[in-house]
Amino acid sequence: MSSERLNNGWVIWATLLIALLLSVAPLPGNLDLIRPLWLGLVAAYWALALPHRGGMVLAWGFGLLLDVLSGTLLGLNGIPLALIVFLVLNLQQRLRMFPLWQQAMVLMVILGIAQLVLLWLNTLAGNRPPTLLFLVPVLPSSILWFWLYLALHWLRRRFDVY
Repeated sequence: MSSERLNNGWVIWATLLIALLLSVAPLPGNLDLIRPLWLGLVAAYWALALPHRGGMVLAWGFGLLLDVLSGTLLGLNGIPLALIVFLVLNLQQRLRMFPLWQQAMVLMVILGIAQLVLLWLNTLAGNRPPTLLFLVPVLPSSILWFWLYLALHWLRRRFDVY
């Protein structure tokens, strides 16, 4: 590989940083309840598109950054993000063959599992939410997958990230 292609890794980092900022940006009223899982979606895209560049360590690190920015226990968001990337990497060959709507359905299941793991970790930490509303962000996330996939695919082609 040429050094030019290796230098375009900043696109991956920039998209993950934007997703991190979107994950902690304040939203008015009850809109925080339907906030998409931006970091999980972007990490899933890079694991799907470039499995050798978007790995579990990167997801774990951004999960720790999300923990620091949101003021939660360290590792509380890192474990579900690493799980998302792990599952996407395991299903990567199949997911790449699926049309986008089927990818969104599979990602809805993966993100739901990650939210259940997050609930389990919150319960272990003593912060169990009283309702099952923590699963609500999974649906908007799977709906946004189509547009996010197209936008990140365009960025990957535009900046020649391989």
